[in-house]
Amino acid sequence: MKTLQTNYNPDVLTCLANLSNDEVFTPPSLVNNILDLLPKELWNNPDAKFLDPVSKSGVFLREIAKRLMTGLEKKIPNKQKRINHIFENQLYGIAITELTALLSRRSVYCSKTANGKYAVCETFDNEQGNIRYERMQHSWENGKCKQCGASQEVYDRGDEAESYAYNFIHTENPAQLFTNKKLKKGQEMKFDVIVGNPPYQLNDGGGTGSSAIPIYHKFIQQAKKLNPNYLSMIIPARWFTGGRGVDEFRAEMLNDKRIKEIHDFPNASDCFPGVEIKGGVCYFLWDKAHNGKCKVHTHKGNEIASVDERNLLEKGAETFIRYNEAISILRKVQKHNEPSFADIISANDPFGFDVRVEGSYKRVKPKYKTEPFKDAVYFYYYGWQREGIGYIDKQQIKKNLDWVKDHKVLISKAYGAGIGPFPSKKKAQNVDRYIRTRFFRFLVLLIKNTQNAMKKVYSFVPMQDFTEEWTDEKLYKKYGLTKDEIAFIESMIRPMDVSQAEE
Repeated sequence: MKTLQTNYNPDVLTCLANLSNDEVFTPPSLVNNILDLLPKELWNNPDAKFLDPVSKSGVFLREIAKRLMTGLEKKIPNKQKRINHIFENQLYGIAITELTALLSRRSVYCSKTANGKYAVCETFDNEQGNIRYERMQHSWENGKCKQCGASQEVYDRGDEAESYAYNFIHTENPAQLFTNKKLKKGQEMKFDVIVGNPPYQLNDGGGTGSSAIPIYHKFIQQAKKLNPNYLSMIIPARWFTGGRGVDEFRAEMLNDKRIKEIHDFPNASDCFPGVEIKGGVCYFLWDKAHNGKCKVHTHKGNEIASVDERNLLEKGAETFIRYNEAISILRKVQKHNEPSFADIISANDPFGFDVRVEGSYKRVKPKYKTEPFKDAVYFYYYGWQREGIGYIDKQQIKKNLDWVKDHKVLISKAYGAGIGPFPSKKKAQNVDRYIRTRFFRFLVLLIKNTQNAMKKVYSFVPMQDFTEEWTDEKLYKKYGLTKDEIAFIESMIRPMDVSQAEE
């Protein structure tokens, strides 16, 4: 018979339930992997200052405190004096809500109030200590917040509800939230390290998931303004190639030579068990003194699948190629200097039927009949599923009327839009076969990291001569791919049934 271990003391921060898929508590093991990126000498430095600007559970500050307690033991032998020094002079946090402020203080100070009876630090004379939270309001302008883009309709709430006006990005200079007795009058706090896991997005009243408003990048941009020596955050990997409203941020990141390392997790559950984040997640180390290539680690499960030191932005690309093994394949394709397949991809609404009710996301249903009539055009509208096949008056077609007579290839919004038009059915079928190849879908994958796929995800796919049929074997030979490169493509992409292309 097994005996029960009475001295088992689990870490409560390993089993906290997440607030949502967008405000995810960071497991302690992941936090320590992120902290391992920082130089070891920081843990021996009694003057180094650390800021978590998006404190939820306090786990980043807690794990930093553990390292400093060990690293400063020789310099400050007295344990209580060491605790007092670390918490008062080295660790700083800005909570994202009032609730997480209390939770963070409990994790770090062992008391929800910094000056409480059971608090481990003896020197604080106020309840917040160095883990600050101040209720703030959004700055509304034309129905949106000027700082974060939040919808006034969704987030303009009374005092009884959380407004999600996050302190760090709604304060012009977040360093002013802190005071320190050792600073001279007029001096501002200078942080050596900024680290954390920011909120990922905000509901804009009409979308969720990848269609909601991203917000994580604003925390990184604000952190850089504070000019730390090191910056590390874990964020959605959607910024690599897509994501609503992050084009400028992506350009900044991919051209920033100070990004020293990126750890990429295509499957977010490898970082956050049980949490689905489309496109995966990544964490990075930004080093103010670094000026060069970035070491890119790709993770799969509990292993590092590949490591390569390279530029974040490949020649001729506008997005980040997340798979190291793909670089040589892409370069071989680009050597041919062929036009992009994206040139023949139509918009999501090529004929002008995607009409919305004014002031709403609700679509206006097109007027069509189920039986043919004189001068009718055969109509297929996937948005209405089973009702989407019928006949429509040509006068209702608002654009690209000349495409009606030609052959087209249609694929779902989750993979793209319309392709074509083509003068012959045979060419359309050859395009269809090309789309079904692993080669084609692999090059799309290099940009497509969320469900929706618009025109730009086809940018790396080269055009072919569609008077002939294309197979993977033929494409591999044309571009001179090695056995290892072919094996990598086929490990990433499942085969498709090409027989359907005959239909």
